[in-house]
Amino acid sequence: MKLSNNDTAVVFIDPQNDVLSEHGVNWGVVGASVTENRTIDNMERIFEAAKAQQYEVFISPHYFYPTDYAWKSYGPLEQGEVETRSFARTGPLNLGGFEGSGADWLARFKPYIEDGKTVVTSPHKVWGPQTNDLTLQLRKRGIGKVVLGGMLANICVESHLRELLEQGFEVAVVKDATAGPRHPVWGDGYQAALVNYQFLAHAVLTTDEVVAAMQ
Repeated sequence: MKLSNNDTAVVFIDPQNDVLSEHGVNWGVVGASVTENRTIDNMERIFEAAKAQQYEVFISPHYFYPTDYAWKSYGPLEQGEVETRSFARTGPLNLGGFEGSGADWLARFKPYIEDGKTVVTSPHKVWGPQTNDLTLQLRKRGIGKVVLGGMLANICVESHLRELLEQGFEVAVVKDATAGPRHPVWGDGYQAALVNYQFLAHAVLTTDEVVAAMQ
């Protein structure tokens, strides 16, 4: 898989406080993986390289609005998000209380995301991009290849990987620009994701390899 700024974009999933900040509500289950992988540093390196080499960057965020708490059914992880108010916002057209909240971007990433060039899609409401406009935004810009990272490795990142593949995109996952939750019964989500990445993605790369390939 050859990267080119003519047809390749970086897509980061959920670069938000609730999964990347020590103060986020999910840090207890993801913090060890984020720290070991140097996920934040590696995501920032890819942001920097993409901007320097004029690759388009897309953000697929996760938000919960007050009306979403009236859903009649939730999966086990969704139930946890509801209980902890992960990615909570006051409304789709209301940014009250957003600054510095769990739904806000990690502060280190704001210069890259808020530069007026990065495409922030509508939110994915469960795990994959079937419920937002990511695929449309990519196709409208002639993108056929995706460099994928962000959070969580075995949930939203893997769900985005699977749907993008079904839609005909070539996808490279950056294995150290993501991280996963650890559960005492369910296991290590990051390790589970790595297995599936190898089976599914066109390439599974390190940040070093991605940054070098972008040159």
